[in-house]
Amino acid sequence: MLRSSLPPNPARTRPRTAPPPLAAILLLAALTACSPGTPDGSGAEPSSADSAGSEGAPPPRAVIATVLGDEIGVMTEKGGEEVLDTLVNPNGFGVDRAFLVESDEDAWLEVLLPVRPNGTTGWVRRDEVSLTSTDFRVEIDMAEFEFSVYERDEEVRGGVIGTGKSDTPTPPGRYYFTELLQPSDPDGPYGVYAFGLSGFSESLETFAGGPGQLAVHGTNDEGALGRQVSHGCVRVSNEDITWMAENLPVGTPVEISE
Repeated sequence: MLRSSLPPNPARTRPRTAPPPLAAILLLAALTACSPGTPDGSGAEPSSADSAGSEGAPPPRAVIATVLGDEIGVMTEKGGEEVLDTLVNPNGFGVDRAFLVESDEDAWLEVLLPVRPNGTTGWVRRDEVSLTSTDFRVEIDMAEFEFSVYERDEEVRGGVIGTGKSDTPTPPGRYYFTELLQPSDPDGPYGVYAFGLSGFSESLETFAGGPGQLAVHGTNDEGALGRQVSHGCVRVSNEDITWMAENLPVGTPVEISE
């Protein structure tokens, strides 16, 4: 899992909000399912997020909503007054807070949230976010220990993964990348890059002082790929995570299946 000791990738953060090195180190330690340690307790015009393509047509683009202000109120229903949550911007890693849009209702957007329980959605006002889109999506098949990256209906990348151990399994579900982080030690257990996920461990409430956030990250032990090896995170080779870091934006949808 992601720990709060991972520093953000400087190319993907706002200089005014990026944490200093020490704070970044503490931040990476908070991501739970990734570490081998012992747990402590696209600028394209967006298309409609809920428009289904005709049979045989490629899937619609994923729409990404990036928060404009210093915080955003998330409502339980569109046009409602009940606040589900208020989330600060940037997030705890100093990265612009982004959501994956699940449906578009004119002035309101239903978004997938990076909160517990996994799969929680809420509603935000369109005028409080900027919208972009991506043709990419990541599919992770835990049964086959494989990942595939698709650009619309074309597979453009694939490789071997490591998943959570039996007592700390990787939870299946629909997620998205919430931040791109660059470990200070590229030869460490997180490899050269780590993408935070919007989901959390369902077996660990906390890990190394953090909330048990999941991640897709590199590794310093590629011989362990193809097995259940982590506290819940998905591990890939350093070559694969580097390709992802160079091509996939924050907000890219990630489907994890059993």
